[in-house]
Amino acid sequence: MSFSFDQAFGIHQYTLGVRAKRADVLAENIVNADTPGYKARDVDFSSMLSMAQSQQTGTTSLTRTDANHLSGGSTIEAGVQFRVPNQPDTGDGNTVDINQERTEFMQNSMEYQTSLDFLNSKISSLMSAIKGEQ
Repeated sequence: MSFSFDQAFGIHQYTLGVRAKRADVLAENIVNADTPGYKARDVDFSSMLSMAQSQQTGTTSLTRTDANHLSGGSTIEAGVQFRVPNQPDTGDGNTVDINQERTEFMQNSMEYQTSLDFLNSKISSLMSAIKGEQ
């Protein structure tokens, strides 16, 4: 009998890594809220999730045709993009809206915790099944 973590945990095993990366990016935005010229960034969740899944399952295959090309399979920065500012330029070129960053950070934290809770529940169920408990 074979066991598959993909079947047992579903998408939640991949969301943890993507949510952690998004937390890092949002924290960088918050830290640099007063840095002149800093451009706010965010994570394209769906592309990062697809990339995380494909790296785990080994379905990504990119070929470097020139020595100057960057390797495409291992960079996680591919899903990090500059955010379109929703406030006018304050004159210093900084595009960070601190209120938006805090809101996004809190939302991301709650979603991270939800994925953790789901995985903990699944692991507890699997441990009960292994022990033969009902």
